[in-house]
Amino acid sequence: MTAIQWGGYLVGCGILLRNIPYEFWPKFKQDKHYQHLVFATVVILLLLWFLRAGIHEDLQVHFLGITALMLIHGWRIAAFIGSLPLVLMAMLGSITGGDIGIAALVGVILPILFSTSIFLLSYRFLTHHIFIYIFVAAFINGALTMCFHLLLNSGWIYWVGDVSWQYIVDNYLILMPLMAFPEALLNGMVITLLVVYQPGWVRTFSECEYIDDREQK
Repeated sequence: MTAIQWGGYLVGCGILLRNIPYEFWPKFKQDKHYQHLVFATVVILLLLWFLRAGIHEDLQVHFLGITALMLIHGWRIAAFIGSLPLVLMAMLGSITGGDIGIAALVGVILPILFSTSIFLLSYRFLTHHIFIYIFVAAFINGALTMCFHLLLNSGWIYWVGDVSWQYIVDNYLILMPLMAFPEALLNGMVITLLVVYQPGWVRTFSECEYIDDREQK
């Protein structure tokens, strides 16, 4: 592997190991419903990330689902769960083993941290209302996270590759508006369905805080 690939592994693993979710394994081992949720999450992400399209080997677009992943599991668990599909993709030959570290850093860990920041800002400065949670923390957050991912991936490819920035802008970043809305819709719909029918599956959502307090006021 190259020095850059080793660097991707070191930075990615450093972030993951620094933020190990120690509460995950006991809950996963004891709760069968949670096991099903985790396995379903990995399979859905694998399918989403397999459905890729692009004009260049490194300039490919696909749905992320990162915002919904973070809202459902919390950012630390989401970072670990989001890395598993990349390992499976490497085993299936979709990506090379040496690129897992960079792919996890650019495609999972940093977008999750960005999405978490948007959620925390909405939680800190906006009213705790279910509509705000769905529309801002899920819908708008999903669109912004997709834009952040495309910009991050563009910067990475420009730095390490032989593709000109103008080529990236004209053929990759031009797709940003087309990808942002479907990504927002995907995350918004998933979170809407879960907070209505399975609110206990969404770790960052509290009925007492987002619904009951509003009714009492």
